[in-house]
Amino acid sequence: MSMTALPEPKIVFVGPPGAGKTTAIAAISDVAPVCTDVRNTDPALAKAQTTVGLDYGEVHLGEGERVRLFGTPGQDRFDFMWRILAQQALGLVVLIDNSRPDPVGDLRRYLDAFAPTLDGGTACVIGVGRLESHAQPGLADFNEALAEQGRVLPLLAVDVRQREDVLMLLDVVLAQVEARQFTPEP
Repeated sequence: MSMTALPEPKIVFVGPPGAGKTTAIAAISDVAPVCTDVRNTDPALAKAQTTVGLDYGEVHLGEGERVRLFGTPGQDRFDFMWRILAQQALGLVVLIDNSRPDPVGDLRRYLDAFAPTLDGGTACVIGVGRLESHAQPGLADFNEALAEQGRVLPLLAVDVRQREDVLMLLDVVLAQVEARQFTPEP
């Protein structure tokens, strides 16, 4: 797919802390990822490090073309970064950790937070991780939450540690973009 009409296309990975944004970008980046992880001091998060600024990586498409990958911090106190990073995004990848206390609520929170971006026509895919160890809620529950918000978005079970799974998310976003380029406006 040619991205020449978009000089510096970017895809933004969003989701709650621990959903795997940093891991996903590291899994597919063709350059050493840039991370702004620091020691976690929030006892509510069960992880040693947390992102406080952004993550950055790139996927090279060939012929000098690339897609820039940005990961947002997951904590609500950094939501100002969400808006900054979402500006002029080609697409969003919403990552949800199914082992969290309320993963469907997490999805709703991120769909609400990024509603202006999504309503502006930005492509989006949702990846739900840790379904193999936490089967409930199931994908049908997430689809129901999407329907409640009037959204029809691709929803996939993923393991963000697996390059193929993350590339699949990227392919889905890029396929949406490509389809919109060839769909005549009414």
